Amino acid sequence: MLKIEELREIIKLIDESSINEFSYETEGAKIELKKQGETREVIQVQKSVEPTTQVQVDTPTPRIDTESKVSTDHLESTTDNNPSAEFDYEIVSPMVGTLYSAPSPGKDPFVIKGSTVTKDSVVCIVEAMKLFNEIEAEVAGEIVEVLVEDGELVEYGQPLFRVKTK
Repeated sequence: MLKIEELREIIKLIDESSINEFSYETEGAKIELKKQGETREVIQVQKSVEPTTQVQVDTPTPRIDTESKVSTDHLESTTDNNPSAEFDYEIVSPMVGTLYSAPSPGKDPFVIKGSTVTKDSVVCIVEAMKLFNEIEAEVAGEIVEVLVEDGELVEYGQPLFRVKTK
């Protein structure tokens, strides 16, 4: 079975390429990716008694280059009221799901505005299909803006946090 990081990397590579359709099979799991305009379709099939899982993700926001400064022309309306904080990197959602800002109800959030993070720091959890996926910062720096609220439904590629790198 592919790990979420491996799946994210495959999606990123396909998104950045001119390939419109991709199929991969390993250890009884098969993944098919198809690009259709702004729509990405991800299908993962397992050879087991479990039903086939199919997820279709619409990504109306532009692709984000994680290696350089990010585009700000797709900001959410929650940030339109405030002047945008200076940032170098956006942490985006790798999947569709429900975002949780703390490890469990009643606990302190993983990060808040002003928190210092390292590359491996967990910044939130995204629940997708009853699996809780820890989202890591992937860069070292300071959280300058939190773009989502606890319990909010997030989309693939949606910006979650803005980071001023060190």
